[in-house]
Amino acid sequence: RIDDVVTNRFLGFPIFILAMYALFYLTFTLASYPVELIETGVDLLGRFLSHHLPPGLVRELLVDGVVSGVGGVLVFLPNILFLFLGISLFEDTGYLARAAFIMDRVMHFLGPHGKSFIPMVMGFGCNVPAIMATRTLENPKDRIITILINPLMSCSARLPIYVLFAGAFFAHHEGTVIFSLYLIGVVLAILIARLFKSLFFKGESAPLVMELPPYHLPTAKAVFSTTWHRTFLFVKKAGTVIFAAVIVIWMLAHLPPGVAYASRDTLMGKIGSFVAPVLKPAGFGYWQVAVALIFGILAKEIVVGTLGTLYGGENGSLASAISQHFTPLSAYAFMVMSLVYIPCIATIGVIRRETNSWKWTALAVGYSLFLGWFLAVLIYQGGRLLGLG
Repeated sequence: RIDDVVTNRFLGFPIFILAMYALFYLTFTLASYPVELIETGVDLLGRFLSHHLPPGLVRELLVDGVVSGVGGVLVFLPNILFLFLGISLFEDTGYLARAAFIMDRVMHFLGPHGKSFIPMVMGFGCNVPAIMATRTLENPKDRIITILINPLMSCSARLPIYVLFAGAFFAHHEGTVIFSLYLIGVVLAILIARLFKSLFFKGESAPLVMELPPYHLPTAKAVFSTTWHRTFLFVKKAGTVIFAAVIVIWMLAHLPPGVAYASRDTLMGKIGSFVAPVLKPAGFGYWQVAVALIFGILAKEIVVGTLGTLYGGENGSLASAISQHFTPLSAYAFMVMSLVYIPCIATIGVIRRETNSWKWTALAVGYSLFLGWFLAVLIYQGGRLLGLG
């Protein structure tokens, strides 16, 4: 009786869209309170270290580097946790498999296989295991297409970027803005799949044949175990990869000796200044932003960590600092750029391994970089023509 409604050819798709919107809306709404608590704690820790440590490089490293950089990422841990919790509930109830069934008609017509939708939804958590999950696709052509489009799914690493900018520029509409970004990723993935299929993989895909699992109430143990495991991996990354990257960024923002910290004359400033002109048409042609996007290739959370390291000392908080350099229009363009441009290093590695081809790997990197820049410029310049910025 439930399937008569949720898999109905007319009702199934609107119900699925509403379910996903509710997931992202609740993720932001419920997480806002613990986010404020963690943000206050990070701020207090920074103040405590500033007042109790003697002036010098150690204090600057801890306050400007570790607390502003890593702390700026960990602030959004509740958002990650609630998103993983929602996806785990969808998986454990059996609804996720039905989402693939619902999407099959649309996706099969436009390009990707209906079964591709399960790895795509998994990509909301992390693109690496999602790409590995494409092994369930029997047709090699469908599998390669799904691998190439999977990085367009907004993994949890991008969520701190969205939450930071949506909270700073779109107060009271954060959930809608963040949902729109996830929706843009899905639409782009389907359109790119259609393009790649017509260019590289002409022919019919195999029909979707899958057994829908029975409905059952999710067990607390299974849901919380899955949620905890995925959240722990995020915290582990913050304590290792992001921590190391923030220290490197902090060092480059201090060199060569004698220049002002995080100034254009530092090595970091020179790297960013070289790339920044390319980003100017998109509305965020600042060297700090260029550096954040460059280091974001290592892991997307590092975008926030880098901005925290370079902007964290301005105006008391990172949100207030970026409000001095972005407008709502350029902020949205930046979020779309962060959504699309270049998969992270781990994702690039798994694309190479799963396709066993540098050709497909180079295509995944190249098309996403150009598409991300093009969409950011299109949004910003189009918005300006419409008088939005």
